[in-house]
Amino acid sequence: MLTTGDMLVAAALIAIGSALSFLLSLGLQRVLLVSAVRMAVQLALVGSVLLFVFGHASVWLTIGLLAFMFTAAAREAGSRQQVRLGLWWHFGIAGASTVTGTVIVVLIGLLTGLQPHPWYVARTAIPLTGLLLGNVMNATSLSMNTLLSAITRERQAIEARIILGATRAQAMNGLIRQAIRTALLPTLNQMAAAGIITMPGIMTGQILAGMNPLAASRYQVLLMSLIVSGNLIGATAAAYLAAWRLTDSRGRLRLERLLPRLQKG
Repeated sequence: MLTTGDMLVAAALIAIGSALSFLLSLGLQRVLLVSAVRMAVQLALVGSVLLFVFGHASVWLTIGLLAFMFTAAAREAGSRQQVRLGLWWHFGIAGASTVTGTVIVVLIGLLTGLQPHPWYVARTAIPLTGLLLGNVMNATSLSMNTLLSAITRERQAIEARIILGATRAQAMNGLIRQAIRTALLPTLNQMAAAGIITMPGIMTGQILAGMNPLAASRYQVLLMSLIVSGNLIGATAAAYLAAWRLTDSRGRLRLERLLPRLQKG
């Protein structure tokens, strides 16, 4: 159990980082301090909420908290793109892709490898969902941003392929594949480096908590498999849905469906 003194050490490290930023004229001291305070407050609030939910063991409390997490993730997944679809379509595609990828892999994890009893118990379902949701959200956001930017940039090339007889799928397949690859690249790098270059966070936490390192490594393998699968589902769904929205039934490119103020950027 970490003591108040341990927390003061953590605060001192943040203060030292801010002081270095000031001395080196990096201009990051304010951002660092505000981010640290925000992090501490948010984590304390989350810890209090989870303590309440775990203590009451109510399936409705669990569903309510998960619904809030999914809503927040849908908003974040759709808010980082430089080029955007019309408001409802943009956040709808981002949210649907994120939720779909997350729910599928969470259910697989709960019903196969982890198998809590009951399978929807809050102490397992909420942390697992939070871990996977953040990863799928990032992959979805990267996929949409890459594809929408590429379609806007390559508009003339896409329209030329369509004029020459290509279907909308054929005209944009290369861009869709590139968007999915870009979305998965951070996860693939993380998987390749796990255990050799870096010790994954979940495995580190379990070892610090006293778990056998071999057992902890097995859990990490399972979780990384769920993460990459969820990311692939979310990124693929986002790319294909965005491409579908930017074309019509006759295969024509419809860039007027992008927000006007962002279409020019």
